[in-house]
Amino acid sequence: MSSYLAQEVHLARRHEEILSQRSELLQQMETYLGDKKTKKTWQTQAADAAHKRNAALLNDIEAAEKKLQERVYLLPHPDTVKLETLYWASVKESLPKWEQFLLGRAEVPIGFKKMKTTKQNINYPEEEPQK
Repeated sequence: MSSYLAQEVHLARRHEEILSQRSELLQQMETYLGDKKTKKTWQTQAADAAHKRNAALLNDIEAAEKKLQERVYLLPHPDTVKLETLYWASVKESLPKWEQFLLGRAEVPIGFKKMKTTKQNINYPEEEPQK
């Protein structure tokens, strides 16, 4: 009978160990799931914040692009302005030379080639005689 009692005590201790391990595992699982849920919530909040930040940045970039495009159409590039200024100064300088020609009262001013309106001769390479 004592062997049955010893076996019963042993089984009761083993049962207590199993219940203790089960309780510990359940608590670990609750902690893990809680951490996982917290992490998921944090990731969702971070993703929402990143989405809002990206949308705001995109709006800022689009606004800056629109302003730059408006400026491009309003103000020409400084090099373009410089070239236009030089061009019109050159035109004003050479206008007295061309004025009589443009009015049809004189020939082309000296120093300028007269453009021919006739077709230019085009030289084609001579074909080799066939043998």
